[in-house]
Amino acid sequence: MGVKLCHDMNASFSKLKPDRPKTAATEKTSSGVDMTPLAGIGQSSATRVLRRFRVVFNTVKSHFREIERLTGVGGAQLWALSVIADAPGVGVSALATAMDIKQSTASNLVKSLIASGYVVQKKGQPDRRTTSLTASASGLAVLQHAPGPFSGVLPDALVKLDPAILERLDRDLGALIETLEADMRAANIPLADL
Repeated sequence: MGVKLCHDMNASFSKLKPDRPKTAATEKTSSGVDMTPLAGIGQSSATRVLRRFRVVFNTVKSHFREIERLTGVGGAQLWALSVIADAPGVGVSALATAMDIKQSTASNLVKSLIASGYVVQKKGQPDRRTTSLTASASGLAVLQHAPGPFSGVLPDALVKLDPAILERLDRDLGALIETLEADMRAANIPLADL
């Protein structure tokens, strides 16, 4: 009796679900995720865009988790370490500029990398207020075992986009940020630290 009731309920529910037509609107990502809007909720465009944001955010989070799992270093730290390794002798302010972050954020990243033994800091000559940073042997070893891109998957993908697409994306995201009434101070916080 219980099996028949379940069968009848499933048959009833299947009648409630509208069949999606197999049209060009049906879209799947390369991983097979259905990107078509949820049927019947009347928010197809908003839902589709929300799903795309979820895919982006989850891709970014997965990359940072993988970095930390393989290296024990956070994503922002790895990026800072790679900048220092590529430009031995770089200072904190140049590092902040290269990563497009606040100098205080760069300074905190450097402190943690020094404490971990991945970066060596030397006082400048003759101006002792300046410092130069170099990657240590253990820092270079971390970079050899870390999955790229070191700057993160999102910055890497953005620089690969066609300039016209990037310009449109900038405009459209600007409109979204305005609608959100978002705090623009978050613009200089590394994604790995969010």
